[in-house]
Amino acid sequence: MREPVHVTVWSPADPRRRDAAPAIFVHGVFTWGDDAAYGFAGQRPLADERPLLLMDRRGYGLSPDTERSDFDVDADDLVALLDAQTTGAHLVGHSNGGLAAMLAAALRPDAVRSLALIQPSALRAAAGHPAVRALLARVGAAADPPHPEIDPTEFLRLSTAGMGMTMPTPTPERLRAVRTSMRERPVWEADPPLAPLAAAPWPSLVITGTWNDAPEQYRRYAGEPLLACADAVAARIGARRLRVPGYYPHTQHPGAVNVALRALWASAG
Repeated sequence: MREPVHVTVWSPADPRRRDAAPAIFVHGVFTWGDDAAYGFAGQRPLADERPLLLMDRRGYGLSPDTERSDFDVDADDLVALLDAQTTGAHLVGHSNGGLAAMLAAALRPDAVRSLALIQPSALRAAAGHPAVRALLARVGAAADPPHPEIDPTEFLRLSTAGMGMTMPTPTPERLRAVRTSMRERPVWEADPPLAPLAAAPWPSLVITGTWNDAPEQYRRYAGEPLLACADAVAARIGARRLRVPGYYPHTQHPGAVNVALRALWASAG
């Protein structure tokens, strides 16, 4: 039996709101649940209306180490967290965490109140799009982790400053997250469960940035495939589609994302 993952809990100050259906957040790569750089620190104001549960995926934050991060394992951890909620829960996933949220929601649709995906890494949903085909051609369909010989600090630099972005401080916590990201199971191996999500009765939302002001190399390498995936997922599951400025929506424009999340949760009843 696996050791449980770590969950950061932000509860409403008003005790009357602590029994509301919680929102479970699942982060992407290079980060952890309450990280200010890439995680969900900007969503903390949402804890005024309901508990927020920020799950650290295995190998990230305060969760146990893992030999190799795996979206199916992340989904199982999410299912366990969903099963522990007597009221059901709203799911919010970013990037690879968005893929895990899709898998978990398909496994436990009765426990889900709503689903919000922020630039989900659901590549197979848009496998025929030219930008996604180009990405897969670049990385190949190899099962081995990319560049295992590269130092994590250099990998972080190449993935941020090398793409024209600001490199976050390589703290031990950040470098642990980078090492785990370097060993993640490739997301293109996942088969996103679009049919059960389309059939689910709860509302869903897909959020991306516009990517208009993103560094050119990062926009071409990551932005165009992610936009194609978001469009395909939203169309095929019947989700509302939201675009906000920037390319890291929940950290660059948390206010706009938080307004959209509040509206989604309210629409779920």
